[in-house]
Amino acid sequence: MKDIEIEIQVKIENSKKLKKFLEKNASFQGETHQIDEYFSPSDENFIETRPVKKWLRLRKSNKCNFITFKNYYYDEKGKSIYCDEYETEIKDTKKIKSIFQALNYNSLIVVNKKRKVWNYKDYEIVFDSVKNLGDFIEIEYKGKKEVDPKKMNNKMIDFLKSFDCGKIKRNHVGYPFLLLFPGESELEEI
Repeated sequence: MKDIEIEIQVKIENSKKLKKFLEKNASFQGETHQIDEYFSPSDENFIETRPVKKWLRLRKSNKCNFITFKNYYYDEKGKSIYCDEYETEIKDTKKIKSIFQALNYNSLIVVNKKRKVWNYKDYEIVFDSVKNLGDFIEIEYKGKKEVDPKKMNNKMIDFLKSFDCGKIKRNHVGYPFLLLFPGESELEEI
């Protein structure tokens, strides 16, 4: 499933059973601190479109740095299903920012988060603590087999529900949108 990302991003009411399960049954990958800066070309303002379809991200972390472009696909109700994801590791984030400035790309927002990561079967399960937004959980399909993105979204949601997490609210717009436009988008209770 090269260059395709299928993931859900949610807030849950109670994460205790999920954490306990992961500590017993999953492989802990570690903690990272990530600073994600999002950019848009001046001649194609990515955030003018609703829902936002494209994100260009520069990630600095205590492990490694990445540049990422995401192109989202939505269902008929405007809910995210999956995205094309093109990502590569980079050495010098300052040089990339200089290139962006030379190309007239504008910085949109910085997302500051601390992340704990587990691998369980075909899932990467992440606990994010996002500055000015709170705590979220991401589940991303990491399997090698081709899957139907809609069915996999439902499967990941069912996996979460099996832990009696209480209310589950899905974020279809991503952290940068929530920070840029507070109140413009509600999390969807599922």
